[in-house]
Amino acid sequence: MTETTAPAASALFEHVATRDEAIAHFRGRLAVEVDVSDVAAALGEPGPGFVLVDTRSDESWAQGHVPGALHLPRRRIEDLAPELIPTGTPVVVYCWGPGCNGATRAALEFALLGYPVKEMIGGFEYWVREGFAFDSADGLAQLPADALTNVAPDGFGAASTPGTRGELLTGDAIASGITCAC
Repeated sequence: MTETTAPAASALFEHVATRDEAIAHFRGRLAVEVDVSDVAAALGEPGPGFVLVDTRSDESWAQGHVPGALHLPRRRIEDLAPELIPTGTPVVVYCWGPGCNGATRAALEFALLGYPVKEMIGGFEYWVREGFAFDSADGLAQLPADALTNVAPDGFGAASTPGTRGELLTGDAIASGITCAC
């Protein structure tokens, strides 16, 4: 008979949350965060039940934004949100990407105004990197999914849309995008 022993505890687990603490923490994060794949799926449904808000600058909005998003820079939320979004309407906010806390600041503004709010983690950067279409000054566009953020139908490292990896796709060449299998 083979005897097994538990591996030695890593220094990473010198301080670890209890089961209840971990459950509360991760449940709390899911209450205030949503990923781009889930937002894309919800936007594809009739009546998604929330308003998607791009909180970036005018210049960033012009470079590209999620189709159907409302442009409301963070510094203008307090003044304009009550005029543009009925109180109590669920809101999902995004900024540039994970290296920016603009969406977190915007989510706080909406929460202070009483809106149910979630932050789209990854922001516009991951929307594009996961291969979803976006609006730009040139119209609807799409880049192939980045194999480091989403596995393409042909496997890791393969382009998920027609064309050469890195080529900007427009018009009829835009694919539906792939979603996270998590």
